[in-house]
Amino acid sequence: MNQAPTDRTRIRRVANNAHYDSATLHAIIDDAYLCHIAFSEGKGAHCIPTACWREHDHLYIHGSNGSRMVKRLLESECCVTITHLDGLVLARSAFSHSMNYRSAMVYGRFEKVEDAGARQAMEAFMERIVPGRQADVRPGSDKEYAATTVLRISLAEAACKVRSGGPKDDEEDLSWPAWAGVLPWTRTALAPEPAPDCGIEAPVYVRDWQRGA
Repeated sequence: MNQAPTDRTRIRRVANNAHYDSATLHAIIDDAYLCHIAFSEGKGAHCIPTACWREHDHLYIHGSNGSRMVKRLLESECCVTITHLDGLVLARSAFSHSMNYRSAMVYGRFEKVEDAGARQAMEAFMERIVPGRQADVRPGSDKEYAATTVLRISLAEAACKVRSGGPKDDEEDLSWPAWAGVLPWTRTALAPEPAPDCGIEAPVYVRDWQRGA
């Protein structure tokens, strides 16, 4: 589903790289473990990285009840960003170099997820980290849940910007004798490293981690 851009989300610089559809937005969020949240308060502007996950048309985060960020996000508007680097684009001209990337920006105000909804969201977060993990770990206690705030922000006001493909040199630079192309970049899962005091055989989801299953 396409969303009409707002004054805040309309992309003007290289507008042909803009995407306003939910499918692109959801894919970028679902491929991320971290987002950056920009907000301001009395001491100035801040941009803080934090874990995130998506459920339907909302992006979720969590934090301590006493967190400055949690308190401020409930009071004012913010901007959430996610970026994936897919490659370095080498052109024949220094000023024609670029990067291939997928990025998303979400605007709005977070709201608190209450009671049972917060517990369900945290369980979904655990499954987002590693599917199958929630069934193995000790469940959160009432005290732990009481000390944690779960927030969510609507994805209704958002925009994505995606660049792919090779270099775009000017016609007069095509004859310059320099290598041109893309240096692809990807995130790679490495072999699991058990804790020194862990004598339990790795479950299937851990053994499959490096294979990306």
